[in-house]
Amino acid sequence: MSDQIFRKPTRPATSAAATFVILSPFIGAGCGGEAGTTAPASLPVGVSAPTATPTPASGITPLTREAIQAILAAPDRTEADRKLDAARHPAELLAFMGVGAGMTVADLGAGGGYTTELLVRAVGPTGKVYGQNDPGLLAKFMEKRWAPRLALPVNKAVVRSDRPFDAPLPPEAKDLDLIVNYIFYHDTVWLGVDRDKMNKAAHDALKPGGVYVIVDASARDGHGVDDVKTLHRIEQSVVEKEVAKAGFTLAAKADFLRNPADARDWSSSPGAAGDRLGTEDRFVLKFVKP
Repeated sequence: MSDQIFRKPTRPATSAAATFVILSPFIGAGCGGEAGTTAPASLPVGVSAPTATPTPASGITPLTREAIQAILAAPDRTEADRKLDAARHPAELLAFMGVGAGMTVADLGAGGGYTTELLVRAVGPTGKVYGQNDPGLLAKFMEKRWAPRLALPVNKAVVRSDRPFDAPLPPEAKDLDLIVNYIFYHDTVWLGVDRDKMNKAAHDALKPGGVYVIVDASARDGHGVDDVKTLHRIEQSVVEKEVAKAGFTLAAKADFLRNPADARDWSSSPGAAGDRLGTEDRFVLKFVKP
């Protein structure tokens, strides 16, 4: 088991190679391989996909780079999702999460379902995916995108969880392998969510060794939660402290969505960012339930 960092010096440039650094004993080596490994065309050069080593939490083998390539190249993926790939780096994300066929996973703040569908394809027919959205946000903003997503044949088995963030999953959602919160943690602040309850709910739903991955837009150092509604950003250290409070251990950080050139003084909200959307500096954190 090894704590890991995926690094990509700048974003969105595609020429930079992602590297893989081992830090401390928590996450299985199945989350990635050696730095500088030659990858297929669907994975950036230097990005390592999982090896055949199973993760201790589930005993399930994470996706190989060939499996990730097949997911991203699937002919039934929508053109809209393919366009999002350039900014979201799904190959690196799937490898970093260590997701594999047969896992039970949850997508918190699923939004329109881009990440949800990636997880569905990753866990396959023997796995299970919960897709959570807040009922109020669904009614105001997301239902028109979420419902058509779930209507796609590939997503027919998604377990829809229309629940508030501080109780995001149904009682039967237990012993999960992976929970993901992609670019929604900052929103839970201005929405007034009890984040202690939310993170504890995630902790309780995971099996020992289960993984909690959080991706969000980075605020400037010292800004804490000041920018969560105006700029839709949150300081990384805030997330780390809050999640650790729930009993998680920070096991890995990824740099493939970082952009050091981002001044972090503009709104990353889709409605305000315009052409800059997807270029904001984003942190990627992996926590483990001991």
